[in-house]
Amino acid sequence: MKNKVISKEEAISLIRPGMKVMVGGFGVVGSPLVLISELHRQGQNKLTIISNNIGEPGKGLDPLLDNGQIEKAIGSYFTSNPNVARFYNEKKLQIELIPQGTFAEAIRAGGAGLGGFYTRTSAGTLLGEDKETREINGHLYVLEKPLLADVALIRAYKADRLGNLIYRKTARNFNPVMATAANRVIVEVDEIVEPGALDPESIVTPHMFVDYIVQRGESNA
Repeated sequence: MKNKVISKEEAISLIRPGMKVMVGGFGVVGSPLVLISELHRQGQNKLTIISNNIGEPGKGLDPLLDNGQIEKAIGSYFTSNPNVARFYNEKKLQIELIPQGTFAEAIRAGGAGLGGFYTRTSAGTLLGEDKETREINGHLYVLEKPLLADVALIRAYKADRLGNLIYRKTARNFNPVMATAANRVIVEVDEIVEPGALDPESIVTPHMFVDYIVQRGESNA
């Protein structure tokens, strides 16, 4: 059995400058804050961050933005952090804004191996400009391409040593779907248990999607 439990330092060292990194969470709820903090400390830059938002001033992903590590942000809700607009206006940050439902479906499509999908959301708006469109049943649809990443940093409540994951309430949010759409998945958890200890009916993310596990509060696993 492969040992998937590693330290936060070792886990984040797998990220290279210029990579696309998905980061789970909604606001800072369900965000892998320990992994984000370690990424800030190690300083990898020119990153494309795929996340619902870029945190809040001083919280979540904001320290990475302030440190000049984020080259491009792809997400849905950046108004919770005024620093995003400031960096964009100063031409220090590229932004790709995607409606939240489309954002979730684009990640799901990436994980499912789909080439894209049509949606009415954004049709006839600025967000739909320069995208392929098609009329279906009398309505205009926009073709959206899937989202994929080199690495996903996600947060779960519990993991067994195989990598099966369960989540806690709204902290689940984007984490399970991001686990399917990255070449390498690193999960931050509160507790690690032995295989067989988790109720199979409670497992949301099966172990085959998880590459590495980092326990909160543990400098070395």
